[in-house]
Amino acid sequence: MCEFNVILNGKIQIKDVIYAKVEGVNVVVKNILGEAKDFKNCKITEVDVNSARLVLEAV
Repeated sequence: MCEFNVILNGKIQIKDVIYAKVEGVNVVVKNILGEAKDFKNCKITEVDVNSARLVLEAV
């Protein structure tokens, strides 16, 4: 299984993410414990499986 670190502004915001969904201009992610985090006014700009990185950018 692949868990991602979510990165925004060059900093890790949440680790072990296994779910991500774009909802309009927001991105909702959930980690392996089921904890959810909502990133408002963001978009996904990169998904790197080899580095386990999910990069977000403010819009």
